[in-house]
Amino acid sequence: MSLHVCSKRGTRSLTRRTSLVALLVAVAAVGGVAPRLAPRAHAVPGPEVEYVYNVVARRHYNFPSNDAIGYGYGICGKITQGEGYAQVMSDTKRDVTPNDEFAANYLVSYAVNLLCPDQIWQLRNSAAHYQPPAA
Repeated sequence: MSLHVCSKRGTRSLTRRTSLVALLVAVAAVGGVAPRLAPRAHAVPGPEVEYVYNVVARRHYNFPSNDAIGYGYGICGKITQGEGYAQVMSDTKRDVTPNDEFAANYLVSYAVNLLCPDQIWQLRNSAAHYQPPAA
């Protein structure tokens, strides 16, 4: 009879272990699948945030009245009103530092690309035969 009792206890112990193992496998499976069910969100900053980051924090331009966004939208306004690339570049080199050709080109291009992308082709067309002034 004691053999029968031991056998029963052994069965209960085996059943508990099997249940525990099954539970752990199920939790691991669900835990591994759960993060894949919801896609990760990738936030994109607004154009003004990206513009300010790149021309104030990253590239360190100095703008009149410390108004990077206002100046960028001013560039957009000039392009929209039909001002040519050469004139916009000249104004930018006069108003903003650093004021070399590369810095002005970067600033004008970045402003138009981010703040008024509808004006990209107008800017490109006006820059078609642009030659930087002699130094």
